[in-house]
Amino acid sequence: MTHNKHPQPPPRPRLSRWRALVAGLALAWAAPLAGANAAAATAPPSAAAVLATAPSPSKSTADHSKFKELQGPFKSGSEVTKACLSCHTEAGKQVMGTRHWTWEYTNPDTGQKLGKKTMLNSFCIGDRSNEAFCQSCHVGYGWKDDKFNFFDESKVDCLVCHHTGGYKKPAGMAGEVPVERTELPPGSGKFIDPVDLAMVAQHIGKTSVATCGSCHYAGGGGDGVKHGDLDSSLNKADPALDVHMASKARGGAGFTCATCHQADGHEIAGSRISMSGSDPHGPMLRGGTVHAGRNAATCQSCHGDKPHRQGLLQVELLNNHTNKLACQSCHIPEFARGGVATKMAWDWSTAGRLTAEGKPFQKKDGHGHVIYDSKKGDFKLGENVVPDYVWFNGKVHFTTQDMKIDPTQLLQVNRFMGGPDDPTARIWPVKRFEGKQPYDKVHLQLLVPHTATPDDTAFWFNFDWPKALQAGATATGQPYSGQHDFVKTEMLWPITHMVAPAKDAVACASCHTGAAKSRLGDLPGVYLPGRDSQPWIDRLGWLAVAGSTAGVLLHAAARLLTRRRTQRENRHV
Repeated sequence: MTHNKHPQPPPRPRLSRWRALVAGLALAWAAPLAGANAAAATAPPSAAAVLATAPSPSKSTADHSKFKELQGPFKSGSEVTKACLSCHTEAGKQVMGTRHWTWEYTNPDTGQKLGKKTMLNSFCIGDRSNEAFCQSCHVGYGWKDDKFNFFDESKVDCLVCHHTGGYKKPAGMAGEVPVERTELPPGSGKFIDPVDLAMVAQHIGKTSVATCGSCHYAGGGGDGVKHGDLDSSLNKADPALDVHMASKARGGAGFTCATCHQADGHEIAGSRISMSGSDPHGPMLRGGTVHAGRNAATCQSCHGDKPHRQGLLQVELLNNHTNKLACQSCHIPEFARGGVATKMAWDWSTAGRLTAEGKPFQKKDGHGHVIYDSKKGDFKLGENVVPDYVWFNGKVHFTTQDMKIDPTQLLQVNRFMGGPDDPTARIWPVKRFEGKQPYDKVHLQLLVPHTATPDDTAFWFNFDWPKALQAGATATGQPYSGQHDFVKTEMLWPITHMVAPAKDAVACASCHTGAAKSRLGDLPGVYLPGRDSQPWIDRLGWLAVAGSTAGVLLHAAARLLTRRRTQRENRHV
């Protein structure tokens, strides 16, 4: 990890230096955290809690398998939705008002129009012109182009979030599900089996880690590709991987995604494009203050901003860290820890290489990971990755397709805002992803290639960059000069899942050491005993050591002299 481009930190007040010196000495003398005070005894369980743990086949008050409306048969997913809406009359309208439906969002800080519909990334680059493939992760049916009707409630997909098994939306069907045996892609000789919509509808339930993960794990084209802290290993996490999402039977808290990402009228808390960089408040009353200016998905919404409960000296030291550090910086030591590798780099410029017979091919590393694909280019993958660390106040500025770029410089597709002088910023762990993607050499703008849906302009089917880029430009409404090249890009992804047990939190010495070894490198704006030093403080410290040593020696000498004198006097008595 390097931070060579960080500016020098501003001069620190003298009082802060003394505080840092005291903090460093206290850290050195403090007792190990393993000796923390025992937790207070818990109160006896309430009657409601006892009843809640009684054996029951289901906690729902309704058995959907008995509903006449759900007996089927159903010819499409939309028919199931109409049946759902006959009881849940407002659910469709609620879903249609969310970003999960529109894939659009206006950033209140920058005014930028964002969301999956229009945003760019360094992975699959862009959605438009590829809707029929990408919209398998849309909460709707039939979005294959710009003619999709966003006002048709029957197009809302209730099952994708609420199914309990037997339901999958294959890529390439514009979010539809097969109701008969289907060849996909057409002409491939590969077939997929139909979904029994009536059976799925009769066994719906609350959202689960698996239903949320079916889309959020697979962002960027595969399991764990994009985020680094979200992949299928969380479906059966043990506490060492994530103390929250591990089941209670395995010693975890048994959280689902919705435990933190609470919904209110299908509007779900938490988003990487609208984050809370800091939340300096105590825990909130769940359900009472979700929309009172706070994000229900922050660590502090449950734990508060002073979460540590160790002994008096330790608790002050640790809780003071929350003034500068996000909770995740200490409690997520590495990401991609569950055995699923995450992509750390993607080079589109090498895509299109074919065998001598003109066929696409893949290369794999010793672990079976694809590191080259003719359709996509070269990859670098990582597991158990130590994050990079940046100052972040929750605000993100994105490079959009209409912006001019400088191809001679590394292009930041997104920039995390905030710095050491921003009281709302904290030091956050991030995945730093490197890309190389196409841009227009004349207009100096990023380009979205048409890649995924089978036609004569899709790159995955013809390996013709000019055709693919022209089709993408037409779909996005941007000009294409016919001349393209590839620019190096970078994206940051906040790390906030895969929370380790307290005993596995980042050790003090991982940061409080020389800059070459410190996790924080030379990140400015925070004084780290062990990493940072001032010559005059060092001299004062050594003078204090020398003075203490001299005092001990003088005291010992005085004791020896007085002892001998006492012995002589006793002999003369």
